[in-house]
Amino acid sequence: MSTFIQGGNVQANGIRQHYLRYGGERFADKPALLLIPGITSPAITWGFVAERLGAHFDTYVLDARGRGLSSTGAELDYGSDACAEDIAAFAKALGIDAYHLLGHSMGARFATRSAVLHPQGLKRLVLIDPPVSGPGRREYPSKLPWYVDSIRQSLLGMDAEAMRTFCPTWTKDQLQVRAEWLHTCYEPAIVRAFNDFHDVDFHQNLPWLTVPTLLIVAGRGGVIQAEDEAEMLQLQPEMLIAHVENAGHMIPWDDLEGFFTAFGDFLGESIR
Repeated sequence: MSTFIQGGNVQANGIRQHYLRYGGERFADKPALLLIPGITSPAITWGFVAERLGAHFDTYVLDARGRGLSSTGAELDYGSDACAEDIAAFAKALGIDAYHLLGHSMGARFATRSAVLHPQGLKRLVLIDPPVSGPGRREYPSKLPWYVDSIRQSLLGMDAEAMRTFCPTWTKDQLQVRAEWLHTCYEPAIVRAFNDFHDVDFHQNLPWLTVPTLLIVAGRGGVIQAEDEAEMLQLQPEMLIAHVENAGHMIPWDDLEGFFTAFGDFLGESIR
């Protein structure tokens, strides 16, 4: 049985923010759960994850600005701070006064910044394989042309098999969803986010986190290595770390059960 409730739009932080909701008001006695996807992942691509989360929490998956059905265009600021501000503004606009915040990749960087800027109402923070590149650090493993080339091809129209060139290990269903929605990723927004992986210091936020934080690391992603974990623990000693050993950076796509197992009872209960 699906836990999907509805999609919607809200005006928050000066833009239209589109979201998908799972679970609903039957979980009103718990904090809500906000999920921020990665650099080229519209909300709908995380639907198969949100279906499970929606069996435990009132879950909202957001389209970051410049992606999916949220506001886009040349006039918008796609920098890290603007995108981080969107998160707290979204919660306020919907009257969500207590929530857990999950972010994957780029979304984890935005979530970390949001947690520092607006800790009120935030209960728990989950960072899913965030890029730890930055000024003076090694580069993010993926390269910008991988994103740009696939977006430009999607604008012309592409099917699951054409997308397989870019994501060879994905299932046909996963490829089909990405092929259908990738064209909604605005290239300048993606370029800005990718450049910010290298130009913005993610680590500066870690000492200022005031909520319990879980870091989930992909064993085969190459994004976070052992020395990165050690540095992050120096900056935020209370942070918990879990590994999904047989998954690449897109952890739920590679090992969905391992992904949920990594949460343990961090959110107050096991997610099964």
